Amino acid sequence: MCDEFIHPGLVEDLRLSRRSFGLLTVAGAGVAAAPALAQSNVTEKDVEIKTADGACDAVLFTPTGTGTWPAVLVWPDIMGLRPTFRDLGRRLAGQGHVVLVPNPFYRSAKAPVIDDKFDFSNPEQRARLMGYRGAMSDDGVDRDAVTHLAFLDAQAQTNKVRKAGVQGYCMGGTLSFRTAAAVPNRIAAVGSFHGGNGLFSKNPNSPHQLIPKTNASFLIAHAQNDDAQNVQMKEGLKAAFAAANRLATVEVYAANHGWCVKGSAVYNEAEAERAWAALSAMYKKQLA
Repeated sequence: MCDEFIHPGLVEDLRLSRRSFGLLTVAGAGVAAAPALAQSNVTEKDVEIKTADGACDAVLFTPTGTGTWPAVLVWPDIMGLRPTFRDLGRRLAGQGHVVLVPNPFYRSAKAPVIDDKFDFSNPEQRARLMGYRGAMSDDGVDRDAVTHLAFLDAQAQTNKVRKAGVQGYCMGGTLSFRTAAAVPNRIAAVGSFHGGNGLFSKNPNSPHQLIPKTNASFLIAHAQNDDAQNVQMKEGLKAAFAAANRLATVEVYAANHGWCVKGSAVYNEAEAERAWAALSAMYKKQLA
């Protein structure tokens, strides 16, 4: 998981200033708030999903035009749903997917849950996010996964014959494992990006214990500083995938925890694009 040693420094997105976010929210009902990131072939819609624990705010992206497309659920990192994850969802939909990006912290607060400059090394700010994360039980996450996939499948644009994908960043890696196990009949591809060493541990609820319950291929993009803290984690995951006879790529990238998400102090564009290319290739193959 994230801590001050693995995820240091500021996470910035000036679109989260109060004035800018107000404009972004208004634009969210259309295509995009930032013209440079707009995609004319994607429709963006703010939605509310009823769950067993309340109302989850989320954003839905669909390709425009006629036809249906495979569904993808995106779990954000510990900073939650914010403009950079809207950008990510929009890009993914532009490649031909129906994409849902939920606010994982809806039990505690509406998105966004951070301001334009979040200092992860600040104990008070970090504790607030950890409190939001602590309100998410494993059972609650599993129920959310089932509900979110049902919501995606209820969309007219979703191809329900083709399998679905799930991807997660930071804590979203764990949530993606849980999703694949909670909805094994739908999830055929799982992407985890800088998911941390919590993916494989001695804890009874370690995500790797769920692998046999899944019917998916996995892409595990591991951060180099996570790997330095626990060099055995990648080998443990590889062994778990092999024992369950699941297709998986487990690779350490030449970048630090958080490198895939723009605005992070450690964002590494070259390695982020390499990870995106690997994800796109997996989706093309497994969601066909």
